[in-house]
Amino acid sequence: MALSTLPMSAALASRPPIISDCDVGAAPRRAVLALDLGTTTGWALRSGDGAITSGTMTFRPSRFEGGGMRFLRFRAWLTEVTNLVGELSQIAFEEVRAHAGTDAAHLYGGFLAHLSAWCEERAIAYQGVPVGTIKRYATGKGNADKAAMIAAMRTRGFAPADDNEADALALLLWATDAEGGRA
Repeated sequence: MALSTLPMSAALASRPPIISDCDVGAAPRRAVLALDLGTTTGWALRSGDGAITSGTMTFRPSRFEGGGMRFLRFRAWLTEVTNLVGELSQIAFEEVRAHAGTDAAHLYGGFLAHLSAWCEERAIAYQGVPVGTIKRYATGKGNADKAAMIAAMRTRGFAPADDNEADALALLLWATDAEGGRA
């Protein structure tokens, strides 16, 4: 899997990193991963050097696979990301409390179960963040629609392909905002 850095606007690129090391010579930061869980999972990663990359991964099983294959591929993908970036300090995920249907709820629960077990096995901190909190942080409205989330991330200099990637980017910015994104 190839990771690439998304282009940023000149204004954002010239700003200092969101989280900075306390003093010169401090240990390098570890990576932070943000996930919008689902069959098409949006992801955003801040590497130890502060670079942000993002995208989507599809975990839909093929016609001849069982439903559990999506979760096995998800776990393998998490391991691959970790191998590529080194240690992860934390994983933040979008915490969904209401789903459009039963299938969506079951799939989300499966991804969440595998994510939490995978993190526990590796002693990686993980945290769910309510959808409304992420939307309010990104747009100022806790009930912002998909288009507003994509527009908010484009305003910040990113080019999300869809709402899954936009949500993951907003979550990553919230999780790494030293100026109070956690409020």
